Amino acid sequence: MINLDDWLNSFVKVLRRNFGGRIWFIGVQGSYARGEATDTSDLDVVVILDEFTISDAKKYSAVLNELPHRNLICGFISSRSEILSWDAAELFQFYYDTTPVFGSLEILQPRLDVDRAIKTGACAIYHGCVHNLIHEKSADILKSLYKTAAFVAQAVHFRKTGEYVHAHKNLVELADSAEKKILQNFFALRNGGGADFDKLSEEIFLWSKNLITA
Repeated sequence: MINLDDWLNSFVKVLRRNFGGRIWFIGVQGSYARGEATDTSDLDVVVILDEFTISDAKKYSAVLNELPHRNLICGFISSRSEILSWDAAELFQFYYDTTPVFGSLEILQPRLDVDRAIKTGACAIYHGCVHNLIHEKSADILKSLYKTAAFVAQAVHFRKTGEYVHAHKNLVELADSAEKKILQNFFALRNGGGADFDKLSEEIFLWSKNLITA
C-alpha cells in the first residue's frame, strides 16, 4: 500500500513549485484520511488556491502527471471564494472528512449545517433508490447508495452526540440501531458479499424516508 506521508510530501513539493504562494489549503480525504485505505484506494486530495481558472485546471492536471500513482489521484480543487460560498449541505461532510496538510478550514465552521447535510443526503438516497428499483435495477448503484448512506450516518451520529467519527468501522459500534444496520449492509456490499437486492433496497429506502420525514 502507498505510504501516504511520503506521497503527500512529494505532492506538496510539486504544488509549491508550480503554484507557490497562491496555495490557500491542501488536505486529504477519503479512505486514506479515515485510516481505511486498501491497495486500490484513491488518493483523494483537496487543493484550494487564491483563485482558480480553467488554465489552472490544465496546469494542475499536468502537475499531477509528475507524481507517482497518477491513476489513483482524485479529489477537489477550487478557489477560496468558491469554497467559502459553497452549498452548506455539502460543507459539513467536506469539513469533517478533510484532514489538513497545509492551511486550515476553520473559517468554514460558521457555515456548517448538519441538519441540511442529513436532509439533502437522505433525499438523494431516496430518489436514487426508487429510480434504481424501477429503472436500472443495478447492484452497483445500490452499493453506491449505501456508500452515500454511510456518510449520512456519520452526520446523524454527530447530530445526536456532537461527536464526528471518522472511520466507518468505528462508527458501526457506536451508531444507533437504524444506522448500525445501514452500515452493516454497506460493509457487506463493499466486501463483495452476496446481497438480496430487493431487501437491501427496501431497507435503505425506509431509512432515508424516515430521515426525510422526521
